[in-house]
Amino acid sequence: MSTQTCNGIAHDRHCKKEVAHSWGQYSSSFSVPSEISPAAPQDCEITFAQLLARHGARDPTAHKSETYAGIIDRIHDSVTDYGKNVQFLKTYQYKLGADQLTSLGQRQMVESGIKFYRRYRQLANTNTPFIRASGQDRVVESAEKWAKGFHQARVADRNADPLDEYPYNILVIPEEDGFNNTLSPDICLAFEESRHDNRDEQLTWAGKFLPPLTERLNRDLPGANLTDQETVFMMDLCPFNTVADPRGELSKFCYVFTVQEWHDYDYYQSLGKWYGFGNGNPLGSTQGVGFINELLARLTGQPVVDHTSTNSTLDDSHTTFPLDKALYADFSHDNDMMGMFAALGLYNQTDPLPEDRRVSAREAKGFSASWVVPFAARLYVEKMACGGSREEFVRILVNDRVIPLQNCGADALGRCRLDRFVASQSFAKDGGLWDRCFA
Repeated sequence: MSTQTCNGIAHDRHCKKEVAHSWGQYSSSFSVPSEISPAAPQDCEITFAQLLARHGARDPTAHKSETYAGIIDRIHDSVTDYGKNVQFLKTYQYKLGADQLTSLGQRQMVESGIKFYRRYRQLANTNTPFIRASGQDRVVESAEKWAKGFHQARVADRNADPLDEYPYNILVIPEEDGFNNTLSPDICLAFEESRHDNRDEQLTWAGKFLPPLTERLNRDLPGANLTDQETVFMMDLCPFNTVADPRGELSKFCYVFTVQEWHDYDYYQSLGKWYGFGNGNPLGSTQGVGFINELLARLTGQPVVDHTSTNSTLDDSHTTFPLDKALYADFSHDNDMMGMFAALGLYNQTDPLPEDRRVSAREAKGFSASWVVPFAARLYVEKMACGGSREEFVRILVNDRVIPLQNCGADALGRCRLDRFVASQSFAKDGGLWDRCFA
């Protein structure tokens, strides 16, 4: 789609879709374009499926919600003459909550459970997934809503095993200081101390695209005296008000900015994820090592071998870490998933994101925050047997995009043999620079 056809957004549904897919981690998950068909390969039987999902759409965090409310109050207190594009602000009342799933976010997770069931129906109609969730309320609720959707789809399937004990058990792993939690690790001290220091690239890009927007806002809101950072916050109010709408209608905040400016915003958020939590952070991949070693254990049916963020009490028990399941579902946060993707090496072909120009997700080999860790993001790890052979293959999809596996002799369908995939995960198996966490 050319930029001219969407400039200014107007009311074109294609433009709305493009805008809604340009909110970085505040986008809602969508099927990302894939060069390889995401359908199960012909003559292949999927024998194992692992889901890793982000929670559904939520209200802002408590700190951000307070900040947003303060900006709106200041505008109301200081502005009397509202420009044409921001007339709605004169009567806008800030009513967003904090931290919890919105009704849209709840529906997203129900739909995600239905989608998972339908994709893996041959396994799902006789196997109940083993489910874990990191302990924050919105993550636990996301797991519950996902399980509800999975169960609904199973009940509707006449060929499913009727012995479906619902509600399913969900293992909740606490998010407490010092508690080993592979779904939300926070015990790598060096990473925790530096996680907010890796913003140079993001700030440089902000200095390029934000000043004209801030100038325009201040011209339309004389007396508001917004800063560049507050312009970002004004842009944030587009996705947050949209996902708070029960119908998901685009907020009026979205129409204050052009489609190109939303692409700039998306790239701003992508820089924050890449350099803050992913490949661009020296210890980003280290954060995900524990989960990857758990994944390898599940894929091979062998005990977990790890000395990083895994919880040995949980992982040594068949009750809390079974190795004989066909389906697994884990629920986490966007920042934590960035570390897991980095540890897996999914975006190792992506060059370091430049700070002085915007690159598209396609140019970045499939990476952008909106393509990778939106609300209700989902990673599928599949194990399959093909053509009657006993040889097993592994394939990975992120939001329906097949990620060609690296360093393991991937075929044209992006798959690797199981043994070669396991061997390719030497970074995680060797401890992933964990010794640097406490240096």
